[in-house]
Amino acid sequence: MQTLTVAGGNLFQLAAIHLGDATQWIRIAQANNLSDAFITGIATLVIPDPDANAGGGIAATA
Repeated sequence: MQTLTVAGGNLFQLAAIHLGDATQWIRIAQANNLSDAFITGIATLVIPDPDANAGGGIAATA
């Protein structure tokens, strides 16, 4: 895990950059007790470690 301070933005972008998958934004939200993907003002967030197996809402193909 790492800690990141941001000024505005959204969790989709942070998940894409730090987790490699924008759909995993919910992992960042859960780690920070957030219910909204949009950040207002300055926030210090915990960013979980990347996990390719987390799925993030992408359906697996057969």
